[in-house]
Amino acid sequence: MSELSPLMTARSMSRRGLLKAGVAAGLAGMLLPGLAACSPEDPVDSLIVAGGEPGGFYLEFATLLATSLQRNGVARHATALPTGGSLDNLEHLLGGRATFAVALADAAAQRAAGKSASEAGITALGRVYENYVHCVVRQDGGIGSIAELAGRTVAVGEPGAGTSLTTPRLLEAARLTSVNAGGGSAGSGRQAVTVLNLGLNDGLSALRDGSVDALFWSGGVPTAAIAAAHHDVGLTFLDLSVLLPSLRTRYGAFYDRVLIPAGAYEGLPAVWTVGVTNLLLCRSDLADATVKRTVELLVGHAEELIPQSSLGVHFLSPESLINTAGLPLHRAAATAYRALHG
Repeated sequence: MSELSPLMTARSMSRRGLLKAGVAAGLAGMLLPGLAACSPEDPVDSLIVAGGEPGGFYLEFATLLATSLQRNGVARHATALPTGGSLDNLEHLLGGRATFAVALADAAAQRAAGKSASEAGITALGRVYENYVHCVVRQDGGIGSIAELAGRTVAVGEPGAGTSLTTPRLLEAARLTSVNAGGGSAGSGRQAVTVLNLGLNDGLSALRDGSVDALFWSGGVPTAAIAAAHHDVGLTFLDLSVLLPSLRTRYGAFYDRVLIPAGAYEGLPAVWTVGVTNLLLCRSDLADATVKRTVELLVGHAEELIPQSSLGVHFLSPESLINTAGLPLHRAAATAYRALHG
């Protein structure tokens, strides 16, 4: 299994100020952007990038990408769309409510399983970042390993988040049984865990007030909202890397051993965890010119796409972008990478 890639971290590159996420009014009524024919010289009218929850990596990256698409003339107008996460983003993409979507590789693969690219409707522009699965617990909670979640209540992500797909796989690998809150009691089995579908911000609120014992979250390092909560109440992270052999045996090579480095969250030691690649996706029928110009932006303007809040590994170079965990590249993306990298 692979360890943390030695690619440069976000803080080793020049930075731009953190951009506030925003969504233009009337998104729901817009036509699917970018599908109309356009020349390489002419920007499309509008592009929408499906992101994630406020305070998380996805929405910050989507906002940076939207701003760069507009600044560099790929679109006259580009906006980032707040969502619940990977699964929501795939639905927005396929439903024509977004041009681009950020999603975890395991979520994209599940959506495309058993289908050709044209049947699935999903193709990749590239692998952009490593996602780090955080299993967040309070320092005063007395939990030192994932096995000690037995009999506890945990937040596992909103139904639309990729975390809600990854977390049950992690619990299964730990030989823990998930019981939905209200649908049974964690006390019905010694290895049972009561799960709540709470996203990042609601999950952190529940961790603060003690109504959950742990929160699973998949995002960049550090995640700003987690860093803020750590400052308030004192948090720490569980080592999830022990689950990798079981995960990879059952679900394939989507999962890597990655390190949340010491000091990424103030005062906390390094901890190994599970990493999942982030992909930038589009529909297979997105105009070739739009895809080509976006790929050129990913490579040529990578410094504009580094979230200030994240230390995580990025893959914004042609030889790394093309490794899309088995999901096919859009035909125009593949052509663009051949031209850029040979």
